[in-house]
Amino acid sequence: MSLIEERVAETDAPVLDILAARWSTRLYDEVSPVDEDALASALEAARWAPSAFNAQPWRFVVARRGTQTHEKVVSTLVEFNQAWAGPAGALIVFIAQTENNGKPVPTALYDLGQAAAHFTVQAHADGLYTHQMTGFDADALAVELGIGAPFIPVTVMAVGELGDVDAAPAAVRERELSPRTRRPVAESVVIDD
Repeated sequence: MSLIEERVAETDAPVLDILAARWSTRLYDEVSPVDEDALASALEAARWAPSAFNAQPWRFVVARRGTQTHEKVVSTLVEFNQAWAGPAGALIVFIAQTENNGKPVPTALYDLGQAAAHFTVQAHADGLYTHQMTGFDADALAVELGIGAPFIPVTVMAVGELGDVDAAPAAVRERELSPRTRRPVAESVVIDD
């Protein structure tokens, strides 16, 4: 059985195949460029995510491997994330607009999360692999990229072709090969009348 087949989630109720098959890998091919058509489709899926009042309080920075922007993003990641995410074909910075016309946007983070989720599902459907990270210095990243209020970087997502698990460092390989787990739905649903 291949790693891809091993990573398919065993769900308690039927879900779309693409949702069961999607996982957050730390294995990226450091040579293959990101598939530009698949990346464009993932960004388009993010664009069409729902948002309160259709405010679309999201922005994206696309940092392709080999560019100065990519180097800036990598420099703000924690050391462990630098090692596995640096080789990804691209790093996407997901940015929330937390204020509009001087008023707070209370759903900005929620709406940005929906855009990121749509991005990941579309990317996976088109053969790209993704992994979101919060292990980065958001303040340093904002300075590096010239991002100012009312915008804040919330997450960085590695995107690219799947790498070789056998070539990965031991710590990454161990995480990739460990069983996928989630708490049962019954522990997440607090009221079910």
